[in-house]
This record gives sequence, structure tokens and C-alpha cells, in this order.
Amino acid sequence: MVKGFWEKLKRPFFVLAPMADVTDAAFRRVIAKYGKPDVIWTEFVSADGLCHPKGREKLLIDLKYTEAERPIVAQLFTAHPDKMFEAAKLVQELGFDGLDINMGCPDRTIEKQGAGAALIKTPSLAQEVIRAAQAGAPKLPISVKTRIGYNRDELDPPAGGWISNLLETGLSALTIHARTRKEMSKVPARWERVAAAVELRNKLAPETLIIGNGDVRDMTHARELAKKTGADGIMLGRAIFGNPFLFSDQIPNTETKLKVLVEHTKLFEELLVRPPAGGKSFAIMKKHYKAYVRGWTGAEELRAELMETTNAGEVENVVDKHLSSMLD
Repeated sequence: MVKGFWEKLKRPFFVLAPMADVTDAAFRRVIAKYGKPDVIWTEFVSADGLCHPKGREKLLIDLKYTEAERPIVAQLFTAHPDKMFEAAKLVQELGFDGLDINMGCPDRTIEKQGAGAALIKTPSLAQEVIRAAQAGAPKLPISVKTRIGYNRDELDPPAGGWISNLLETGLSALTIHARTRKEMSKVPARWERVAAAVELRNKLAPETLIIGNGDVRDMTHARELAKKTGADGIMLGRAIFGNPFLFSDQIPNTETKLKVLVEHTKLFEELLVRPPAGGKSFAIMKKHYKAYVRGWTGAEELRAELMETTNAGEVENVVDKHLSSMLD
């Protein structure tokens, strides 16, 4: 087992979840500046795509990072051990601090490939994928993010082979989303199952770190859950929307939030939209506006205006106009 940066973290530690079209290169830079977590993940990236020249060229934009983001973990998904081996080599060459394998995503397009949460149904293949990553990136700590089961809770013996099988592979860390694939996010996360995962880890693989995930509201809540479950770390996801200050415990005022919104938008346009390296739609950025702009008089009107913008310059003009009106 390669422990890497994981063994240097003070426990409990608090980390940022990988989220598609959210934790991109632009937003990660903003988060690292205003409220850096102990560990940052990239968005999940197709290992299969990285193994093809055209796919690699397109996907490398998702693996951009800065030194300020370290420790930074690249998350990949695939159901093909040979593809994982090749992609893992690339991740190591790119200088990442760790490699994480997504084995919990419920997206149908991912599952049709046999990847994501579909791997819960094929534990032997999941082990092959993990070992391929370990062989492809022998210098990096390998981790997995998953759920407690597919159609049912499979954490405890005799049905608990899924988590047990993962722990057998010598993972540096294992993130447990405290729901099944079938439950999606329709029920509250069952944090008592994270505590059960910690107990199982203690018996089978004491050196593997357990990270709990699901419905974490803020840092106060995260600290409570760490104490309650005994988890080594807590992963926060949706709570970061509109609040890059989340991990700093700061509560920004409206003006500060809007100025960060503009900064975030400019970075998004510069890094991800403009050619030659870009190519993403500016519309992706707009999902953040709903989170940034809420909770004060005039927020609804401002949000509506921002949803009509087409570039960072227009966003800055709209925000400046709104801030001026607030001072009148």
C-alpha cells in the first residue's frame, strides 16, 4: 500500500467531493484561494477516453490543476482494467498526488459501460480495476469512492462482500457514500453505516482510511459526523455550491460573494471556454449563479439577468450594476 500524502493529514480531515461540471479547474482554483479543504478531487474523467489520442486531447482540460490545489487527486472511471492501467500511468506522469476510482456514480450512461455503481455488482472486476490502477501508478496512493450497495445495503457479512472485497485490495482510502445505488439521493444518508464501515475496516484493513460522504451541511456538521462515526475524514459535496468559503468557516457578505462570482466566471471563461484549450459551453457556469445569488432583496431579479448573459464581460456589468443599486 502506498500511503502518500494521506498519512500526513491530521484527523479528522475534510475533503471536497468530485462533482461533474462543478469541481472543474476554474472552481477548484477559487476554492483553493478562499477556503481550501484538506484534499481536493478533480471531476471524474473517463479512463477509456484518456487512452485515445482524440479523447485525451479533449479530456486533459478536466485534469488541469495548480500547485495551490495540492494535495490533488484525479478521479477516473472505467470497467476495463487495461484502460485503467494506461490512464493511471498518465495520472502519475501528470504529477497528481493520488488517484481515485469512481465506483458509485449512478449515471445511466456510466453504468451502461459497466463502470461507476455498476461495478458494485461485479466485485471481482472491481478488484481487477483497482489492481490495474496500482500497477499503472505504483508511486501513487489509490483510493475508491463508492456506495454501501446496489439494490440493498451490502456492507455487513454475509452480504457485505462488496466493502470487504474493496478493503482486500490495499486501498489507501475508501470513501463511503452512505446510500445504495437504488436510493440515489432520495433518502437521508445513513451515517450509522459509515460507522459500520469503520468497524469493518478495523478488522480487515486497519491502514485504509475511511471517509464518510452524504448530506453534509457545513463544517460544524462535518465535525459532528466525524466524532459520531469515527471516520478518518468527511467529504463535503453540494454544500460547496455558491460558497467557496465553505472549508474556511467564513460567512461572506453579499458584495464579497458577488465579486467572487465574477472572478469565478472569468476563470471559467479563460480556462474552459476560450480556445485552444477550452471548448466547454458558457452555460455550464450558470448552474453556479443559482447558488451564489440568493438570500437578499433583489437576488431573484439579479439571478434572472445573469441567466441571460453569454460571457464574463456581461456578467461583470450586470453585477456591477446591481452592487451600485445596493449602495443607492
